[in-house]
Amino acid sequence: MSATSTEPLAARMRPQSIDEVVGQDHILGKGKLLRRVIEADRLTNVIFYGPPGCGKTTLAEVIAKTTKRNFVRLSGVISGVADIRKICDRARTELGGEGTILFIDEIHRFNKSQQDVLLPYVEDGTVVLIGATTHNPNFFINTPLTSRSLVFELHALAPADVAKLLERALDDKEKGYGNFPSRFDPAARDFLATICDGDARHALTALEIAMRSTPAGEDGVIDLTPEVIQECVQRRLVRYDKKEDGHYDTISAFIKSIRGSDPDAAVYWLGKMLTAGEDPRFIARRLVISASEDIGNADPRGLTVAVAAMQACEFVGMPECAINLSQATTYLATAPKSNASCMAISEAMADIESGAVQPVPEHLKNKHVKAIGSGKVTAYKYPHEFANHYVEQEYLGIPKAYYRPTEQGYEATIAKRQALLKG
Repeated sequence: MSATSTEPLAARMRPQSIDEVVGQDHILGKGKLLRRVIEADRLTNVIFYGPPGCGKTTLAEVIAKTTKRNFVRLSGVISGVADIRKICDRARTELGGEGTILFIDEIHRFNKSQQDVLLPYVEDGTVVLIGATTHNPNFFINTPLTSRSLVFELHALAPADVAKLLERALDDKEKGYGNFPSRFDPAARDFLATICDGDARHALTALEIAMRSTPAGEDGVIDLTPEVIQECVQRRLVRYDKKEDGHYDTISAFIKSIRGSDPDAAVYWLGKMLTAGEDPRFIARRLVISASEDIGNADPRGLTVAVAAMQACEFVGMPECAINLSQATTYLATAPKSNASCMAISEAMADIESGAVQPVPEHLKNKHVKAIGSGKVTAYKYPHEFANHYVEQEYLGIPKAYYRPTEQGYEATIAKRQALLKG
């Protein structure tokens, strides 16, 4: 099929074998479960769960080709009970003994009764079901179906994987644009591979638009520049190399702005990273670190807010999780600051690494034992039995003040209480 075909590039470039599939090594790598099942032709019902463009349909078609089975496709958007029964009845009578794979795209769109219609056909092996969904099967697909299926979660493709697919499309002379001389600026390729957010279909569609709409230069070569790709995806290229200084400098400016209590600067650097396609989970992890490193007990809620934002990134995803990250960023930037907890653990670990390792006092050990040679039992004093739930006793053989609370925020309250207890 030529590159001038009306069939979209993303459809033309679908892999024809397992080895051509890019990404998803956690389930398709050598020795992994799904690969073993496919290669042994011991396919059972499968549900693929993952974001758009990660390869759910591609995997279903590759499985059908590899196992030499009949492949029938339905859509959860436009198909109904009558379509299900028609295909399954035909599978029993007309399609012979090769077996039929029934692929249902967006299976979560089927209501409970529609999903229940599938059960007898799945149960008796009339069809092997492959369902694809962008929604968590545990919530959107009936338990009887999931219990009869292997559920595999597919991940969004990494930028390097998407870049590989883009280069493959430009090199392929039969299905891609290998017969059309082109120059793909590395900055434009990396931008497209990142901005598509792991969606191979999105990236290949943008590449197709670029190749079809960009005239060749005087040398007969189509130049795919950053400007061309920006226009095709309607997104501006932010100069931000995730492997070079741009990445590290920007995240450094982000964290230092939070530490410096400047919410406006922190939000700006956050916006730059998200616009450039930075992984929001990376940003969320840095917020969790900052919540303890720079805020600590001056505002203990900071860690709760940061962890909640991290969970929101996993649950919501881009672009909406940018709002969650902004909330956490502004909260941490405006919170009172203390690095006392960070300094405490750093000093303690430094002492231990230098060789100052103290033994556990006898009365703190798991079992109370007699002090050697004394004949006496070293008693542990249970603090809750004393006034203010506190009693002086030895917790370190050689005491040292590692945690020194500041006068910032809630830590001032901690400092006063510690001073009161220790008189």
